[in-house]
Amino acid sequence: MRMGYRKRMGAAALAAFGLLAAQPALAQRCIAPEDVTDTGIYAVPILAEGFRASCTPYLAEDGFFATRGEAFVAPYASIQSDRWPGAFRTFMALANGRDDDGTAAMLSDLPPETLRPIVDAFLAQKIGEEIKPGDCPKIEQAMELLAPLPPENFGGLLTFILDVTDVKEPGICPAEQP
Repeated sequence: MRMGYRKRMGAAALAAFGLLAAQPALAQRCIAPEDVTDTGIYAVPILAEGFRASCTPYLAEDGFFATRGEAFVAPYASIQSDRWPGAFRTFMALANGRDDDGTAAMLSDLPPETLRPIVDAFLAQKIGEEIKPGDCPKIEQAMELLAPLPPENFGGLLTFILDVTDVKEPGICPAEQP
């Protein structure tokens, strides 16, 4: 018997939350470097929103985020939709790494654009919950240091750091040689 649309959406939301929350327990997998780069770029506006929600009371009114935060996020926000396919592939790779209960199969039945707002809302909330007040100045400093980089360089740098630090849950697939 087929699930109704509302039930499928609710189940998908719960599954997405469960998958993202359980990320450290994922099986060994690798993700294409370009998808990791896309995911990093895609996530910046969402991370900035979670940061804003958690940190605004703890930051100087004339500090970087208050005065130049919007300008920092704008280039990422302008290409965020273009980067969703890579971020979606990353999400599905994470889901497939933990498909012991058929969740990935259920999620793969949904159109990527249906999952996008669920992933966005969850990430913004999760980031907001994870940031501690003492972390706010450090995160603001990191944003200020990254601000001069074009989004593609930031995404590439993130991919590079994850690769050379040998992150395994999941890892970065070897780059294809020309």
